[in-house]
Amino acid sequence: MRAAIPSVETYLRLRSASGLSTKTAEAARAGLPNTWHAVTVLHGDEPVGMGRVIGDGGCFFQIVDICVMPEHQDRGIGKRIMAELVQELERRAPDGAYVSLIADGNARFLYEKYGFKQTAPASVGMHRTV
Repeated sequence: MRAAIPSVETYLRLRSASGLSTKTAEAARAGLPNTWHAVTVLHGDEPVGMGRVIGDGGCFFQIVDICVMPEHQDRGIGKRIMAELVQELERRAPDGAYVSLIADGNARFLYEKYGFKQTAPASVGMHRTV
């Protein structure tokens, strides 16, 4: 694993292959440079997983793009990605920073291991696609 923002091509391939929503190359080119911290997991020289933290660098952060190629899932790679991202947040983010993520399906069980809690009923996550 290396602390590195994935290339646009790797980003698009990993998202698509792991079942996350597709993004355009234009959107990836615009968004990836705004990454606060990222990790890419390699199998040999081949990227097989990634995760990113985005945010304002002070008050708010969001963990996004946690994905692992299907043939490499259930090997602890997602745990390694989360551990690295959380460790970097604990190291660099200011005290009191709010860190959020969206947990799809059973991924919530992984995120709970890193201290994340459901916000409902006090608050509910909402989204909108443009």
